[in-house]
Amino acid sequence: MSEGTLYDKVWERHKVADLPNGQDQLFIGLHLVHEVTSPQAFGMLRERDMAVAFPDRTVATTDHIVPTTREGRERPLADERAEEMLSHLEHNTEEAGIRFFGLDDDRQGIAHVVGPELGFVQPGMTVVCGDSHTSTHGAFGAIGMGIGTSQIRDVFATGSISADKKAVRRVEVTGELGDGVGAKDVILHVIRELGVDGGVGHVYEYGGEAIRSLDMEGRLAVCNMSIEGGARAGYINPDETTYEYLKGREFAPEGEAFEERKEYWESIRSDEDAQYDDWVEVDADDLAPQVSWGTNPEQVVGVDEPVPEPSETRDPDAAESAQAHTEVRPGETMEGHEVDVAFLGTCTNGRVADFREAARVLEGREVADDVRALAVPGSGTVKRTLEAEGIDQVFKDAGFQWREAGCSMCLAMNDDALEGDEVCASSSNRNYVGRQGSTEGRTHLMSPAMVAAAAVEGAVTDVRAFDTADEAGESVADAEVDG
Repeated sequence: MSEGTLYDKVWERHKVADLPNGQDQLFIGLHLVHEVTSPQAFGMLRERDMAVAFPDRTVATTDHIVPTTREGRERPLADERAEEMLSHLEHNTEEAGIRFFGLDDDRQGIAHVVGPELGFVQPGMTVVCGDSHTSTHGAFGAIGMGIGTSQIRDVFATGSISADKKAVRRVEVTGELGDGVGAKDVILHVIRELGVDGGVGHVYEYGGEAIRSLDMEGRLAVCNMSIEGGARAGYINPDETTYEYLKGREFAPEGEAFEERKEYWESIRSDEDAQYDDWVEVDADDLAPQVSWGTNPEQVVGVDEPVPEPSETRDPDAAESAQAHTEVRPGETMEGHEVDVAFLGTCTNGRVADFREAARVLEGREVADDVRALAVPGSGTVKRTLEAEGIDQVFKDAGFQWREAGCSMCLAMNDDALEGDEVCASSSNRNYVGRQGSTEGRTHLMSPAMVAAAAVEGAVTDVRAFDTADEAGESVADAEVDG
């Protein structure tokens, strides 16, 4: 078993007891709550006449079902079920004394965007949420895990869960990322190399030159998709990039308290001589922008690389079925594959840096005819930041719809969905059949910059061929500051 890793240290410091069934009782430092998976858990608590044990360690927002148009947010919501879920969350959080970022709060947004950007998530924490992409928070050197409804009830009641400790695999990503290649390309490449089931029974510790070079928002994107590779959690050891990101965040410690916490954060980093259960190396040198050709995040190629024959893949039957659905043929490259929809947002790529990256591609260009393009910031904070920089105007001028914060078309639990057999260039994290609201729809996962390029060309395009605002010597954000 592993020893001396961050995972081992954080686990042991949060372990409350050995349970008779062989599991550990684990204390939870931060519980993120949203409207879809919490109502039943609150109901179970009420049936037992219990109160939320640690409301001050619980933060709620609404994200999955919220409309992303201003008019769609008028109450009651047009969707009766959505209105019911939102009303329950409002009532439950008020009754329990839980901080709630609702539609009347300009910080509302996706739980995995709101938690980090407001400073709730910090290194060395255990973080849970009734959502599989809770792995996102590992970017801070926290252990983030998705939990089910019964475990949400347990956290409400006791501040802890019963859990099995996993094996630790070090994923060493070597090499230097080239122009037009970023965090989303890295994690798609890792999942392609290790498989969608490759991480089962493990947590991933990401390291190496390519990971260290990422900013915090890139690291959040990498850890977010750990679950897509089968890993229970994924994390990156905290460093100065982490601490600089946290400084000044609304709910992060300040002054001496920050420095005291930093000593703790440094202490939970993996030891130089830490022992891992497994160690794999993934080369990111010469990595091309990645695009999914199939119906899971493992079925990925470089944009200039031929789509494989099913027999060349890890699961030929699944590959054959996927290619029949996406109408992508072996031997072709994904470049030139036509798209009907361009979608930028989600807990993977709905942060400020993602929109800046896409805006550099869009500036001075227009979305192709017949392409429906949606830009959905991950939170109200992201939206306001981008609007202050003038980046919203770049999107609007290009022909994108500029929306309010929410999960939107990632999983289509609101009005944002694919129609019929539309093909979507998407910055989201999942592409199984029906994920974006239509069983005939097709989703190709890619980076924010690649989504922007696809929107302009009306087809999957190698973003490296685009001259961007950066290459002209001035970024969009810089232009606003200078102006």
